[in-house]
Amino acid sequence: MDFRGDERSGSAAGTAAERALRHVAALSSGPPVPRDLRLTLNFHPDRLVRGGRPILRALAADGAYRSQFVTGTSNDGLTAHPGGDRWRWESRIFGGAYDTGPAYQRPVYGALNFRRQVVGAAPRFGSSHFRLTAATLERATFCYPDSAAEPCHFGVVAAGMHLVELAEADRQDALNDYTEAHVHGPVLPERDVEALVLDASYRDTPVEAAARRLPCTVEWHPGYRLSVAELRRHADYRGPQYVELAERIAEDGCLDPRIIGDAVRAGRYLAQDLKMVWHCLARFGAPEGAGTARPAGADGGAARPAAQQPAASGGHTPGTSTPSA
Repeated sequence: MDFRGDERSGSAAGTAAERALRHVAALSSGPPVPRDLRLTLNFHPDRLVRGGRPILRALAADGAYRSQFVTGTSNDGLTAHPGGDRWRWESRIFGGAYDTGPAYQRPVYGALNFRRQVVGAAPRFGSSHFRLTAATLERATFCYPDSAAEPCHFGVVAAGMHLVELAEADRQDALNDYTEAHVHGPVLPERDVEALVLDASYRDTPVEAAARRLPCTVEWHPGYRLSVAELRRHADYRGPQYVELAERIAEDGCLDPRIIGDAVRAGRYLAQDLKMVWHCLARFGAPEGAGTARPAGADGGAARPAAQQPAASGGHTPGTSTPSA
């Protein structure tokens, strides 16, 4: 395994990453993982990081994709600090490998896209995603379910793993239907990213302009879009108060990721409330080729392997391709 990304990786980072990988590998067994699968890092491409910098501009300047311990941003709860929940979860999963090291050494989070979704493996965390190269599979660890759930099932590609089987057999809400991944060592767009896949709502926006400055291909997926009228039918999903908020920020009676991002940056509403609006959009406004487009109640039947799921809108394993820019 090569952890020599640049001077920021350093021997200490390599040692911490190797220790973490060895710790998880000792807990891993199962069938081989298909090498044509990819890791995806879902995120919101219009958010700001520490210092008020747009996240893609910060990435272009820094040259590396950073963990929330560095960026101070999260698409879920932000507990990435010593003694916080994220710190405690990582200490447990990685055998304390990162406990005493600097923040930049810590892994970044994504998911294994075993359902081959055009929107990435874990859209709960953002409308867009980086699709990583096959080589990054070798320095990734995995768990199921999410690390916040204190999982006891772990894996690495080299040893094989049962995590995909566990995910297939489970009956999670569509937004929780992912196998979490942790990429150890630097993630550099010029080396480790096959493509940045953006939601269609960001065409001809500053997000697209910033994305074009990165040393990787830009692709598009069809985009999330949901009418407020349709969202009212699902008011019990996150709560009627979030339907009311969605109605306040909607444009022409509709929501998309750009609209929610504009509202986040404007600061008029709580970020956590807008996150719930995003969950509603991700769950009920997904495009064809996204597993989160499953109709509510589709989980009532017997679970089927991903390879047997229908490719139509709402299927677990979509057939829609991702167009290049």
